[in-house]
Amino acid sequence: MVFLNSAILIWIYMTVWYLVSIVKKRNDIVDTAWGIGFIFVTIFNLIFSPGIKLIISLVLILVWGTRLAFHIYNRNNNKKEDYRYEQWKNNAYLKVFITQGFFMWLICWPILFSSGSFNLFNYLGIMIWIIGFYFEATADTQLKEFIRNPENKGRIMQGGLWAYSRHPNYFGEVTMWWGIWLLNFGSNWWTMVGPLTITFLILKVSGVPLLEKKYEGNKEFEDYKKRVSVFIPWWSKK
Repeated sequence: MVFLNSAILIWIYMTVWYLVSIVKKRNDIVDTAWGIGFIFVTIFNLIFSPGIKLIISLVLILVWGTRLAFHIYNRNNNKKEDYRYEQWKNNAYLKVFITQGFFMWLICWPILFSSGSFNLFNYLGIMIWIIGFYFEATADTQLKEFIRNPENKGRIMQGGLWAYSRHPNYFGEVTMWWGIWLLNFGSNWWTMVGPLTITFLILKVSGVPLLEKKYEGNKEFEDYKKRVSVFIPWWSKK
């Protein structure tokens, strides 16, 4: 039943946000809904399957989801709609909201099927999540400060964590979900579909590829691209 109940919950949640997007006349509001959705799903599952792993997961996801939602809302507020959503103006309900809801459901599998007693893998998961959260939150803050400076208009962020990865915030996002998987791991290897889904989406679909394409041909970015790792943080080439 957890398969069906969680799917229905996410469907209702995304439908409500679709109605909000109609009022706001912008589909990128779904990015604000993203982090909050995982909080609701975790609370829902904790009610029916209480356990220490899910309690810790809720705390971590609450911290991550709340920060991300506020960050994206403040970033997009009073600005033009995110360019990534311009191609999905028609039939946005299915192409944007239901599609993201489906991926949310897949990513939630480690939470929905948390099992077993606390073990070494679970402690490791918490440590990995902390590392991921540090990368995402710090990289977002560094980029925000960089953009805020008018002298940097049109330039490429290359300092801080961005000197070691072209997408340190995305690296942090992926790392956190691998941490959540390990935190809820028991004997349920197949729930690995959760972190694999977010890894695939960010590396191959809507994260890294779109931003790399956006700056393609930019001389400063092309030089940056030759020196700095695309995803996993590493020392830059001379």
